[in-house]
Order: sequence, then structure tokens, then C-alpha cells
Amino acid sequence: MSTDAQNRIGCTLPEEADNVRKNWGWLLAVGIVQIVAGMLAVFFTFTATLATVVTIGILLLVAAGTQLAAAVLARDWGGFFLFLLLGVLYAVAGVLMVQHPLLAAVGLTLMLAATFLVAGTFRIIISYVERFSSWGWVLCNGVITVLLGLAIWQQLPESGMWVLGLFVGIDLIVNGVTWSVLAVDVRRSLTLISGR
Repeated sequence: MSTDAQNRIGCTLPEEADNVRKNWGWLLAVGIVQIVAGMLAVFFTFTATLATVVTIGILLLVAAGTQLAAAVLARDWGGFFLFLLLGVLYAVAGVLMVQHPLLAAVGLTLMLAATFLVAGTFRIIISYVERFSSWGWVLCNGVITVLLGLAIWQQLPESGMWVLGLFVGIDLIVNGVTWSVLAVDVRRSLTLISGR
């Protein structure tokens, strides 16, 4: 790395650390809000599942508009039909998800279960064949992932009504705890540095 780049990094890191220290309260507030939102999503999994599916549907509609606009702007380009086809595909998927969120939730949950089964099986095979350091943890991870996939699969279509909301809730709680811990650690280091 050049000396100029090292100087820029050396100047940037203290500035960023100072910005984080100044805004530790906001980080804590974001963490708390995410924890509360995650807990609500876990307690109201059906509503959280529907909200997740509708949000994905709306995002697909936005992507469809962007894709179709790109197709119109690049109509002389050889990739015009690809852009157009992707735009139509996104639009159809988005409309279906917004109009039929329950069916879309079941479909997404089915894909999630299949993904867990394939990924877990892959982890089990790789850990058993390769026997690298800590292969036991990867094997355990694979077994748990397969069991989770089977549990979701066995409860379809009912699991489609709550799985996505539960997973979104858990993710929000974990993110909230992460931001909260970061904020408290930043505040603690600020207190130690300033002596207050």
C-alpha cells in the first residue's frame, strides 16, 4: 500500500470513529427500535409474513419499472429483449405477490424449505468428505439446517403463514441487539477515553 493511501486511511479512521462516538445514542435508539419491531414480528408472525410478502411484491414492481425503462432506453441494444423479458417477469411476480400474498407466502416458504434441505445436505457431505478443522461444527450446522427444512416442509401449507414473519422478527432482534451492543461499547470507550 502506498504512503498516500496509508495517510488517507489514517485520517479517515479517526474521523469515522469520532462520528460513531458522537452518534452512539442514535445507534442505541436504532437497536432498541429494531428489537421492539422484531419482537412484534415474532408475536404477530402472520401479519409480519403478509407484510414481508407484500413488501417483496412492491419491490419487484419497482424493479419491473426500472427494468422496463432500461429496455426502452436501450431499445437499439442487443440486450433489449432480455431487459424487456425481465421487466415483464418482475411485474407479473410483483402483481401476483401483492394480489395473492397468502399463496406467495406458501410458495416462498416452500422455496425456503427446499433451500434449507439442499444447503444442509451439502454441508453434511462436505464436512464428512473433507474433514477439515472444525468439521464437526459444520456437520452439526448441516444437520440442524436439514431438520429445520424438514420441519417447515412437513407443516406446509400452514408453515407458510408464519415462517417468513418469524424469520424476519428473529433477524430484526439480532440486528437490534448488535446495534445496541455496539452503541454501549462505543459509549463505554468514550467514557474511558474522556475519563468521565
